[in-house]
Amino acid sequence: MTEGLYLCTMKFKTVSLEEINRYSTNTLMGQLGIECTEVGSDYIVATMPVDQRTHQPMGLLHGGASAALIESIGSMGSTLLIDLEKEYPVGLEVNANHIGGVKSGFVKGIGKVVHAGKRTHLWQVDIFDAATNRLICTGRLTVMIIART
Repeated sequence: MTEGLYLCTMKFKTVSLEEINRYSTNTLMGQLGIECTEVGSDYIVATMPVDQRTHQPMGLLHGGASAALIESIGSMGSTLLIDLEKEYPVGLEVNANHIGGVKSGFVKGIGKVVHAGKRTHLWQVDIFDAATNRLICTGRLTVMIIART
């Protein structure tokens, strides 16, 4: 990760990767094979296979699958910053700029929290071809934090 690029004073809760990935059961993340592989002090890393589940008709990684990975990483990260008994995160806006294509293997998304306020979080997520480390997509996710009533 690029040190000093962003500043966030909030710290992630300590949760095992197994527990984080358990949330994906019976969800879009599970269907797409998205798996959290690393949690740092202010970043999240997740992988997604590039296969029939995530292809577009021409056999390339579907841009919507990349957007789903961006939203999944930011949402995972936001859940680690809040008290889930009192509030929950929802995606408010996601954007993705597709830089390159990939046909097979895995992509790796690295998400870094840019802003973690009381009611909104902003995530920057870069997606790389896991085999070559070539940038495939870059995007942002805005998360709204909703109070449970």
